[in-house]
Amino acid sequence: LLAAVLITVDLAFFGANLAKVFHGGWFPLIAAAGVFAVMSTWKYGAAWRARELAKTRIRFEDLLESLKLDPPARVRGTAVFMTQDPEGTPPAMLHQLKHNQVLHEQTIILTIRATGTPAVPPAERVEVIQLGHGFWRIIASYGFMETPQVPEVMQRAAELGLQTQRGRTSYFLGRETFVSTGRSELPAWRRILFLFLARNARSPTEYFSIPPNEVVELGAQLEV
Repeated sequence: LLAAVLITVDLAFFGANLAKVFHGGWFPLIAAAGVFAVMSTWKYGAAWRARELAKTRIRFEDLLESLKLDPPARVRGTAVFMTQDPEGTPPAMLHQLKHNQVLHEQTIILTIRATGTPAVPPAERVEVIQLGHGFWRIIASYGFMETPQVPEVMQRAAELGLQTQRGRTSYFLGRETFVSTGRSELPAWRRILFLFLARNARSPTEYFSIPPNEVVELGAQLEV
């Protein structure tokens, strides 16, 4: 009954303002529709990208078992692979193994996740897990009002016992290039808009404040 009363009042206001649509009210409606189209397209495109990457997902525990049977060559230094999946293998690491067939002596899997709180206390921000055989996992938590800073994460990890050497640490980032082929379920207009947004998205190197001269990008193509 309360909802019926509120809907009646809202419909009265809507009817009273309906005539204003033809006298300039159309502009904010079109602007709002444009903003909604951009945000929803990015959301649908990101969900489609996640489903595509999930098809090639490998649990890191499974990869580690296979590396014990057929260990790759290990080179000096530290490699940091960033991934959104806290349990999976970073796609950039799979590319590194496939094409270069080497791994660094110290390999770190870094996941930065957003929490439902505005801020995370610095003492609770970083969790360091030793996986054995030179592999480490770092999980850093940031609030939705905070901007992730990878150098800050690495400094906190060093305080927790994970030592890295400046100048011998490389950050491996996966970078997807989207090719328009009509393969995805996105409508044509959403596909065009998503490709435009993806091309103009902010670089992870800049967003996470990673030193550019320490970044290695390994790319892959996804057919949209």
